[in-house]
Amino acid sequence: MTSSRPYLVRAIHEWILDNELTPHLLVDIEGEGVEVPAQQGQNGKIVLNISPHAVEGLMLGNDAIGFRARFGGIATDVYVPISSVLAIYAKENGRGMVFTDDEDDPAPDEPAARSGKRPSLKIVK
Repeated sequence: MTSSRPYLVRAIHEWILDNELTPHLLVDIEGEGVEVPAQQGQNGKIVLNISPHAVEGLMLGNDAIGFRARFGGIATDVYVPISSVLAIYAKENGRGMVFTDDEDDPAPDEPAARSGKRPSLKIVK
């Protein structure tokens, strides 16, 4: 299956905007293909305001997030692969979603296969 991360990012982004709050992304700037002003980051991460007032041309795609924003008054193109998005949340209250690498792993084996027992069904009247 494809990753659920881009769908969740879009949904949470819309939910934050619908509640008139400010959406922020926490991004791993050391991820492959990340194009952000690294000097603005700390400890390998950067927080990006992706509200409509802060960015131009926001594209929340299945593979990446892209937009144009100003950093220190300088217009900059930003490109973040979805795999480098660590969280999306509302600035005002911190509500949102944190992502882990586990979301992109294949689904675990069936529970019956892990336990070695066959599943059983019981008729309930």
